[in-house]
Amino acid sequence: MLLYRWQHIGDVLVRILATGTFDLLHPGHIHYLSEAKKLGDELYVIVARESMIRHKPKPIITDEQRVKMVNSLKIVDTALLGSESDIFDPIMQIKPDIITLGYDQGFDAVQLEKELHFRGFDCKVVRIDSSLDCSLCGSGKIVKKVLERYKE
Repeated sequence: MLLYRWQHIGDVLVRILATGTFDLLHPGHIHYLSEAKKLGDELYVIVARESMIRHKPKPIITDEQRVKMVNSLKIVDTALLGSESDIFDPIMQIKPDIITLGYDQGFDAVQLEKELHFRGFDCKVVRIDSSLDCSLCGSGKIVKKVLERYKE
């Protein structure tokens, strides 16, 4: 599926790209995506494939179900699964103007922006530094709460 930039009355819409696992959707995800959407006109989301997740436990929800849940969010224009081999592949399709990182994502924003420019992408990398302070703003927190509740 190829994606193209849209023209709107002579002005180019600003295309934002957010990324994440989005396992067990929670208020922190909504906050991150809402803050990302404020930076532009179209919000694209790459949902990480289970096979590419190495920095934390594998998701509970399947790849297809996670992308379907993210696509159902009103603030998201398009969600798609990430690549199984190169994280930059979907970026070539989307052609974002801005890539956002969550406050807790391990990427070095400066290094990522340099790598993007090296690969020919003309986009900025912006870290969404704010987060919600809530008891269930994290998949791990949700799992812990469920285990506590049903512990016998």
